[in-house]
Formats: sequence, C-alpha cells, structure tokens
Amino acid sequence: MAEQTFKLFQKAIPTNVITGFLGVGKTTAIQQLLNTKPAGERWAVLINEFGKVGIDRQLLQTDDDSLGKVTIREVPGGCMCCAAGLPMKVALNQLIGKAKPDRLLIEPSGLGHPEEVIAVLSGEFYQSVIDLRATLTLVDARHMSDAKYREHETFQQQLQIADLIVANKADMYGQSEIAALTAYLNEMHLQELPLQIIQDAKINPEWLDPKAKFNQAIWQEQPAVFNLDNEEQLIPDCGYLAATQKLSGWYSYGWRFKSTFCFDYQPLITWLEQFKQIRLKAVFRTSEGCVAINQADDKLTIEKLPTQPAKSRIEFITDKPLDAKKMENQLLQMCGINHVNPA
Repeated sequence: MAEQTFKLFQKAIPTNVITGFLGVGKTTAIQQLLNTKPAGERWAVLINEFGKVGIDRQLLQTDDDSLGKVTIREVPGGCMCCAAGLPMKVALNQLIGKAKPDRLLIEPSGLGHPEEVIAVLSGEFYQSVIDLRATLTLVDARHMSDAKYREHETFQQQLQIADLIVANKADMYGQSEIAALTAYLNEMHLQELPLQIIQDAKINPEWLDPKAKFNQAIWQEQPAVFNLDNEEQLIPDCGYLAATQKLSGWYSYGWRFKSTFCFDYQPLITWLEQFKQIRLKAVFRTSEGCVAINQADDKLTIEKLPTQPAKSRIEFITDKPLDAKKMENQLLQMCGINHVNPA
C-alpha cells in the first residue's frame, strides 16, 4: 500500500534531519522554521521523543493558510530506529501518505542514534521518495566543559553525521566556549564542517537546501521495544496515566491527565522550580489558563497557549532515578485530588 502511495509523487521530498542533544533547542528550531514556511506549501514533521508521554507535538503551533498545511507525527519512547528502523518506517510511511508534503523535517530523540535515521532515509525503499538534504546538528557550546556530553557516543555521532553545526543559545556564552567547541571539532577531525552561531534557535531556511553528504550508517543494538499502535494508551478511570523507562543510562518519568484535571497554577510552578538540572517539558490546564512549560539550562520558561490541550502532560528526563510515586502524589494534590499511591 505504501509503495502504491509513494508512486503518486512526481518528485522526491526534500528532507532534513534536525538533531542535537537534550535541551539544545531542536523543537524551538523547528517551530522557527515552520514560521517561515512558504504560503501554499505542505510541510510534515516527524518527531521522536525519548520519553513515552509525548510533549513536542503539543508545543508546536502552526497557522495553516488555505493552500498549505503542517502535519506532525510523533514517535515517543526512545530511539525510533530500534528494530532495524521499523518504528520509523511505519511512522514515516503513515506521515508521507497522509500529508503528501513538499518538505519533511525529522527530529530524532536527543538520545537516539541519528546515523540510523540517515540509514533509513537513504535506504533503497526511499531512494525515489526522499531527497535527503542538509542535516543540521544543534549544540550548546557550554557543554564542551562537561565530559558527560563530550564523551557520549550519541553526542559524537550527532556531530559526525552533520552537514552543518549550529551553535545555539549564543547569547548565554562567549568566545571561550566557541573556542572550546572549535577545538573539540578539530579533535574529532570535523574542522571542515561549517559552523553557524545563533541564538533563540533561529535557523536560516537557506541552510536546509544543500544536499546531505552523509548517507551510510552502522546499526546499533538497542534494548527498546516499540508499541506501533497509532493511538495513545487510554487513560484509565482514575483520570491519569504514568509512563516511565530507563534507556542508555537515562530515565524518563511522565504523566498524562484527562482534560477534566485543572492544576493550581502557582503551587504547580513553585513545585516545578525545585527540579534544577533536570530536563522537563509539559503542557498544563491550570487555574490561570493553559501553559507550555520547558526547563533547560536550569531555567524554567512558561508560555501561554492560545488553544487548550486535550490533556495535561509532563515529562522529566534525567540521568539519575527520581521518586516517581512521591512526584505523582504531589501532582495530584495540585489539582485538588487527595490521593496517595502505595509505595
């Protein structure tokens, strides 16, 4: 069926991979690119999140014109290229068949293997469907001082498959961090890669156009097993659902809540501010309206949402275990539910 659908395309779809480690600004960069979408063009976005709850789709906002459209497909739960890329192929086929896009943007998980994403896109099945363009790797130059990043296999792989390195959040650091990044690229024998320095994840759309140079990969063994169902797991009668996992030394803790749950705004924000140095994303219905919440670089940012999310949801990603039961009980208390789960 997918093959018949793809034969309808007159030309291959320009496709870009936007990669980078956790919290570097990939989703914001894609939002900025969607804001520059030419009128009348159909774009599609495939997002792979490390956590199982799925937040990024709710954070991306689009103003579709009458002739163009943005279609977003999400694959939560780890690395979508596990099992020889099957989850990615299923999601990609569904997205292309539905959207028939003029451009496709792919955001792998910050902890996934981008080489394998490239391997799927450049495989024989997609040769006439995907026109693989420049792969952009976003980095935060401040991470050069942290061995957790410098020595991480995925971080190194993200740089090795790049056609362009984009140093984001440049307003938060100076020339010494840029020099450290340049030295690291030299150490990795990547000194020939072009480097752009930006802030607020504002990518120049022209950077998407060059052809991708990297089109091969070495498959990695992964322990994750994916649920390929199209629909999210139903929330039970209690009104909320927890989802946790551990993969590659990292942990994710997430919750989804029915739309009937409304959280007390100020206690919620005060509670979230205690989780310093922990990556988190959330969308909440609160006593002061609907908000999107993002924490990176020890900074909690809050944005009012113009439309109400169907469900409140939150995801924490950390390299250390957390007390999920305690956190769950505290969340429930902030929406007026006096409920305590057994340990």
